[in-house]
Amino acid sequence: MTSHSKSSSEHEVQTSPVSEALDQKSSNLQKNLKLAFAEFSEVDVSTSLDMVVLRVQSAKLPDVCEILKGNEKFSFNYLSCITAIDYEEQEEMFEVVYHLVSIEYHHKLAVKVSLPSSNPIVPSVFNIWKSADWFERESHDSFGIKFKGRENLQPLLLYEGFEGYPGRKSFPFHEYQEW
Repeated sequence: MTSHSKSSSEHEVQTSPVSEALDQKSSNLQKNLKLAFAEFSEVDVSTSLDMVVLRVQSAKLPDVCEILKGNEKFSFNYLSCITAIDYEEQEEMFEVVYHLVSIEYHHKLAVKVSLPSSNPIVPSVFNIWKSADWFERESHDSFGIKFKGRENLQPLLLYEGFEGYPGRKSFPFHEYQEW
Protein backbone atom coordinates (compact mmCIF):
# COMPACT_ATOMS: atom_id res chain seq x y z
CA MET A 1 0.00 0.00 0.00
CA THR A 2 1.45 3.36 -0.91
CA SER A 3 1.59 6.15 1.57
CA HIS A 4 -0.90 8.11 -0.54
CA SER A 5 -3.56 5.40 -0.38
CA LYS A 6 -2.86 4.89 3.30
CA SER A 7 -3.44 8.57 3.90
CA SER A 8 -6.72 8.63 1.98
CA SER A 9 -7.98 5.49 3.73
CA GLU A 10 -7.49 7.25 7.06
CA HIS A 11 -10.00 9.87 5.92
CA GLU A 12 -12.65 7.38 4.84
CA VAL A 13 -15.81 7.45 6.87
CA GLN A 14 -15.90 4.49 9.21
CA THR A 15 -19.28 2.97 9.94
CA SER A 16 -19.80 1.83 13.47
CA PRO A 17 -21.33 -1.55 14.27
CA VAL A 18 -24.37 0.31 15.59
CA SER A 19 -25.22 1.89 12.23
CA GLU A 20 -24.58 -1.37 10.37
CA ALA A 21 -27.53 -2.90 12.24
CA LEU A 22 -29.97 -0.56 10.51
CA ASP A 23 -31.86 -1.96 7.56
CA GLN A 24 -32.25 0.10 4.39
CA LYS A 25 -35.62 1.49 5.46
CA SER A 26 -34.20 2.74 8.78
CA SER A 27 -31.10 4.14 7.09
CA ASN A 28 -33.34 6.14 4.75
CA LEU A 29 -35.40 7.32 7.71
CA GLN A 30 -32.26 8.48 9.47
CA LYS A 31 -31.10 10.44 6.40
CA ASN A 32 -34.54 12.05 5.96
CA LEU A 33 -34.67 13.03 9.63
CA LYS A 34 -31.23 14.62 9.44
CA LEU A 35 -32.39 16.64 6.43
CA ALA A 36 -35.72 17.63 7.96
CA PHE A 37 -34.18 18.75 11.25
CA ALA A 38 -30.88 20.16 9.95
CA GLU A 39 -31.82 23.68 11.05
CA PHE A 40 -32.99 22.57 14.53
CA SER A 41 -30.03 22.94 16.89
CA GLU A 42 -32.17 21.31 19.60
CA VAL A 43 -32.48 18.00 17.71
CA ASP A 44 -29.89 15.24 17.32
CA VAL A 45 -30.36 12.15 15.12
CA SER A 46 -28.47 8.96 15.99
CA THR A 47 -28.92 5.21 16.23
CA SER A 48 -29.12 2.72 19.04
CA LEU A 49 -28.87 -0.93 18.06
CA ASP A 50 -31.49 -1.36 15.31
CA MET A 51 -33.46 1.83 15.95
CA VAL A 52 -33.18 5.43 14.84
CA VAL A 53 -33.15 7.82 17.81
CA LEU A 54 -34.10 11.48 17.83
CA ARG A 55 -32.90 13.39 20.90
CA VAL A 56 -34.93 16.59 21.48
CA GLN A 57 -34.86 19.40 24.01
CA SER A 58 -38.03 19.47 26.07
CA ALA A 59 -39.30 22.84 24.82
CA LYS A 60 -39.17 21.70 21.17
CA LEU A 61 -40.91 18.36 21.71
CA PRO A 62 -44.40 19.41 20.49
CA ASP A 63 -43.02 21.09 17.34
CA VAL A 64 -40.87 18.08 16.49
CA CYS A 65 -43.74 15.64 17.15
CA GLU A 66 -46.10 17.64 14.93
CA ILE A 67 -43.57 17.34 12.09
CA LEU A 68 -43.03 13.62 12.73
CA LYS A 69 -46.76 12.95 12.58
CA GLY A 70 -47.76 15.39 9.83
CA ASN A 71 -44.86 15.23 7.37
CA GLU A 72 -45.64 12.77 4.56
CA LYS A 73 -42.06 11.46 4.59
CA PHE A 74 -42.49 10.24 8.16
CA SER A 75 -46.20 9.74 9.01
CA PHE A 76 -45.57 8.63 12.59
CA ASN A 77 -49.26 8.20 13.29
CA TYR A 78 -48.96 5.79 16.20
CA LEU A 79 -47.47 6.43 19.64
CA SER A 80 -46.96 2.90 20.93
CA CYS A 81 -45.45 3.73 24.32
CA ILE A 82 -43.89 6.38 26.54
CA THR A 83 -41.13 5.12 28.81
CA ALA A 84 -39.62 7.01 31.75
CA ILE A 85 -36.11 6.15 32.98
CA ASP A 86 -34.48 7.26 36.24
CA TYR A 87 -30.71 7.78 35.97
CA GLU A 88 -30.27 8.68 39.64
CA GLU A 89 -26.81 7.15 40.14
CA GLN A 90 -25.31 8.44 36.91
CA GLU A 91 -26.59 11.91 36.17
CA GLU A 92 -29.53 12.63 38.48
CA MET A 93 -31.86 12.99 35.55
CA PHE A 94 -34.84 11.38 33.91
CA GLU A 95 -35.22 10.43 30.31
CA VAL A 96 -38.62 10.20 28.67
CA VAL A 97 -38.68 8.02 25.56
CA TYR A 98 -41.50 8.24 23.02
CA HIS A 99 -41.77 5.08 20.89
CA LEU A 100 -43.30 6.02 17.53
CA VAL A 101 -44.43 3.85 14.65
CA SER A 102 -45.40 4.72 11.11
CA ILE A 103 -48.06 2.23 10.10
CA GLU A 104 -47.88 3.43 6.50
CA TYR A 105 -44.10 3.07 6.10
CA HIS A 106 -43.52 0.30 8.66
CA HIS A 107 -40.72 2.10 10.45
CA LYS A 108 -40.11 2.98 14.08
CA LEU A 109 -38.42 5.78 15.96
CA ALA A 110 -37.45 6.57 19.54
CA VAL A 111 -37.70 10.22 20.55
CA LYS A 112 -35.76 10.97 23.74
CA VAL A 113 -36.03 13.95 26.07
CA SER A 114 -33.74 14.46 29.08
CA LEU A 115 -35.19 16.12 32.19
CA PRO A 116 -33.67 17.17 35.51
CA SER A 117 -34.85 14.92 38.33
CA SER A 118 -35.37 17.93 40.60
CA ASN A 119 -38.15 19.38 38.41
CA PRO A 120 -39.13 17.00 35.60
CA ILE A 121 -41.48 18.89 33.28
CA VAL A 122 -42.08 18.06 29.62
CA PRO A 123 -44.81 19.28 27.27
CA SER A 124 -47.69 16.87 26.78
CA VAL A 125 -48.15 15.19 23.41
CA PHE A 126 -51.75 14.22 24.17
CA ASN A 127 -53.07 16.72 21.58
CA ILE A 128 -50.91 15.00 18.94
CA TRP A 129 -51.50 11.34 19.89
CA LYS A 130 -54.49 10.48 22.09
CA SER A 131 -52.72 7.26 23.14
CA ALA A 132 -50.40 9.46 25.26
CA ASP A 133 -53.16 9.73 27.87
CA TRP A 134 -52.44 6.56 29.84
CA PHE A 135 -48.67 6.72 29.28
CA GLU A 136 -48.44 10.27 30.63
CA ARG A 137 -50.61 9.36 33.60
CA GLU A 138 -48.44 6.32 34.35
CA SER A 139 -45.21 8.36 34.13
CA HIS A 140 -46.74 10.99 36.40
CA ASP A 141 -47.86 8.36 38.95
CA SER A 142 -44.60 6.42 38.99
CA PHE A 143 -41.96 9.12 38.48
CA GLY A 144 -43.63 12.45 39.24
CA ILE A 145 -43.02 13.74 35.73
CA LYS A 146 -45.23 16.72 35.00
CA PHE A 147 -46.73 17.08 31.54
CA LYS A 148 -47.22 20.73 30.68
CA GLY A 149 -50.74 21.23 29.40
CA ARG A 150 -52.12 18.37 31.55
CA GLU A 151 -51.74 19.75 35.04
CA ASN A 152 -54.50 17.69 36.70
CA LEU A 153 -53.69 14.13 35.70
CA GLN A 154 -55.88 11.56 37.43
CA PRO A 155 -53.95 8.69 39.03
CA LEU A 156 -53.81 5.63 36.82
CA LEU A 157 -52.00 3.05 38.96
CA LEU A 158 -51.98 4.48 42.47
CA TYR A 159 -54.77 5.48 44.80
CA GLU A 160 -55.62 9.14 45.36
CA GLY A 161 -53.33 10.57 48.03
CA PHE A 162 -50.47 8.09 47.56
CA GLU A 163 -47.27 9.81 48.67
CA GLY A 164 -44.11 9.49 46.64
CA TYR A 165 -43.17 8.07 43.26
CA PRO A 166 -42.48 4.30 43.32
CA GLY A 167 -40.79 4.31 39.89
CA ARG A 168 -37.93 6.42 41.20
CA LYS A 169 -34.84 4.63 42.40
CA SER A 170 -34.88 6.80 45.52
CA PHE A 171 -38.35 5.54 46.58
CA PRO A 172 -38.01 3.87 50.00
CA PHE A 173 -39.67 0.50 49.36
CA HIS A 174 -38.29 -0.91 52.61
CA GLU A 175 -40.19 1.78 54.56
CA TYR A 176 -43.49 1.31 52.73
CA GLN A 177 -46.30 -0.30 54.69
CA GLU A 178 -49.54 -1.80 53.42
CA TRP A 179 -52.67 0.13 54.36
